[in-house]
Amino acid sequence: MNRQSGRRVAVTGYGALCALGNSVDEIWDAIGQYKVGYRRVEHAEAPIVARFFGVMDNKPPRKQFSKAILKFLPEFAKLGMSAAAEAIHSAFGDTDLDEICDPFERGVIFGTGWGAQDESTINNNAFRDGGTASPFSNLLVMPSVATAAISMQWNLRGYQNTPVAACATGSIAVGDAYEVIRSGRAKVMLAGGGESIREGFGVWSIDALRALSKEQEVLERACCPFSLDRSGFVLSEGAAVLCLEDYEFARARGARILAEIVGYGNYSDARDITSPAEDLLARTMTIRAACAQAGMPADAIDYVNAHGTSTPLNDLNETQALKLALGNAAKYVPISSTKSYTGHLIAATGAIESIFCIKTLQTGLMPATIHLARPDPECDLDYIPNEHRHKQGLRHVLNLNYGFGGSNSALIFAAADA
Repeated sequence: MNRQSGRRVAVTGYGALCALGNSVDEIWDAIGQYKVGYRRVEHAEAPIVARFFGVMDNKPPRKQFSKAILKFLPEFAKLGMSAAAEAIHSAFGDTDLDEICDPFERGVIFGTGWGAQDESTINNNAFRDGGTASPFSNLLVMPSVATAAISMQWNLRGYQNTPVAACATGSIAVGDAYEVIRSGRAKVMLAGGGESIREGFGVWSIDALRALSKEQEVLERACCPFSLDRSGFVLSEGAAVLCLEDYEFARARGARILAEIVGYGNYSDARDITSPAEDLLARTMTIRAACAQAGMPADAIDYVNAHGTSTPLNDLNETQALKLALGNAAKYVPISSTKSYTGHLIAATGAIESIFCIKTLQTGLMPATIHLARPDPECDLDYIPNEHRHKQGLRHVLNLNYGFGGSNSALIFAAADA
């Protein structure tokens, strides 16, 4: 494989939490058992059509985090702290990070789509009704507050940034961290995203766009990517973080290498704020750029974790883009949408689905797209309907994520020994 010049980048740790579980293992085990992380939830206080949501009822304790930091964090950032803690422990165990590398050689990129919209609404209402609100209101609504908190908690003094790219945020964070390490600007990077939108106004503002699932009663039709029954996505909360390292640095310190990132693509539709571009060009270029950077042909991809939102426009457009980008290989590569289990975690989705890609490389389990009882004839690729598929020796997997505003991202992960 002739990859483009630059340092190699390993994934050495990961962490995630959502309505399916409070750790990567819990979530992956739930997917293996065909469990879903969303349920029927009523919003009596707002005129919301959607009825199914992935809300987290049992969040992990946060006692290990500094109270001085937690006091100014919105919920999405607190979830991000928990995911970061798991990723760091996954990569380094109980070793102090200062024993790993200099603080200025380690950084963080953590993004969000809508950030602290709930906290903004709550504090605005409190101020309007009573003339006072949290003295930390200004800090609570900073999109970069999670990035700041993660850097403070673990003394990450190197490169930091906060991408805000709607549903492609998490994968863009991972891709940009990959590029930072490839360029030699850092040895260790945490990368991911988080989202928590539960308050009436925040949920209504998405529902008003007719983006959320219209299904009122049947869970199996609430989120059914590539199905004729699809009607919108299921909004879920959660966070996910990957730990990336300079490959040679990780190997020298004896790290367990989970996978290698070998390709990244990122192009914009520049056409519509909510709908994917009909010309398919940006999505196609994103996939081809990732393959080119990885130095591999399209037919070398063993599995695709699709964006697969269960919306009428995305699923059809994504199918068409895959055909155009992969050519004849699109007919044969197994593809699935793990949103059929998790719902849509917005900014966290690209990061958590990157983790699922790595778990697929490790275990050989390609998750089924569940609830695919009535496949859309126009979504006619191999979307692994309803039953998991197992295959050992997988070498390369592709993760795709797209977002409002025309953001498109593709990441290619290789098995650790590929």
